Amino acid sequence: MEQESDIKLLREIAHKLRAGTVSDQEQAYFDKWYMQHKDELLELPEGYASNPLVIRDRMHDNLLAQVNAENAVKTFQIPGIWWKSAAAAVLLVGGLFFFINKDQPGTVKPDVAFVQEDIAPGRQSATLTLADGKKIMLSDAVNGELIEEAGVSITKAADGQLVYEMKDKGQSAQNKINTLSTANGETYRLRLPDGSLVWLNAASSLTYAFSLNERGERRVKLSGEAYFEIAKDKAHPFVVSTNRQEVHVLGTHFNVNSYSDEPVTATTLLEGSVKVVSGKNTEVLKPGQQAINSGNSLAVNKVELDNVVDWKSGEFYLNHVNFKLAMRKIARWYDVEVIYNASVPDDMEIGGWVSRTEKLSSVLKSIESAGLVKFKVEGRKIYVTK
Repeated sequence: MEQESDIKLLREIAHKLRAGTVSDQEQAYFDKWYMQHKDELLELPEGYASNPLVIRDRMHDNLLAQVNAENAVKTFQIPGIWWKSAAAAVLLVGGLFFFINKDQPGTVKPDVAFVQEDIAPGRQSATLTLADGKKIMLSDAVNGELIEEAGVSITKAADGQLVYEMKDKGQSAQNKINTLSTANGETYRLRLPDGSLVWLNAASSLTYAFSLNERGERRVKLSGEAYFEIAKDKAHPFVVSTNRQEVHVLGTHFNVNSYSDEPVTATTLLEGSVKVVSGKNTEVLKPGQQAINSGNSLAVNKVELDNVVDWKSGEFYLNHVNFKLAMRKIARWYDVEVIYNASVPDDMEIGGWVSRTEKLSSVLKSIESAGLVKFKVEGRKIYVTK
């Protein structure tokens, strides 16, 4: 097994290979590694040999599979193909995707339509709206203290994080309401006055009082999606309110997805315990469980956590995810509109991984390589056909 420094270098080279920015020295290093391990790479299925994009992706896929492999072999089935990869092979550089059409399981097609137009990925940015209506664009704000008001200091840290610090624990801050909001293509991290951390996904907003205290509870209101790491305080429960429900916690890690364009609100627990309350329905979650709130009912299921918190790690991890749901994630991050031809089914599933740091064209090419959909980009609109 390669040393940690070798693994890091191989990963960096893999990303550069994908982007076309690899140096001659790096290419030579990779070629040497590839020749030593090429016998471990699987043969390409019939029809793939004429497709340079798929050959390149498979080479990169197996690169990360090799440098990450430490556990047992995991097997995936792609329509008409069986192939094996190491347990970590889902961590692919440019993205490997396959589709399952529940109505018409098709065959993999080798021809990939290249997308000419390009859109950059999103960035760390947000807008802070203060109690008096003043707006601060955090991407433009310099690091350091932004404002001190009502006994609260608001600072933009060197890593871009927004930090609140209570300097006066009196009542002067009780009614001062702030809202942190992200547009499409933006994400941001916030540390609340109690020390709790919040990661805000694209097209989302979080509203909270300076003191974070309302009738003995720490309360915030969420629209969109956020990941929470709540500081423990048994005397003051933390409550996340959305349009459909409330989530009550004492100190734990969880994710809430409450976008208005999603059919359900999904609350996913990573560690600790949370209580989800929706009308007369109440569910207490265990780690690895997700509460699905349709507005009329509350159901609890086991869930693959990587599919839920991928955005926080800068990824699209889409193992057995509905294709149109995946495209909504992509649309928010790249600030685009997705328009479907009637031929695209609602129940098609996508599988695989791609980095959120890739440009849009790279993401769409990776998806197209499965051969079941085609994309056409015009401005900020993506047209999808079978």
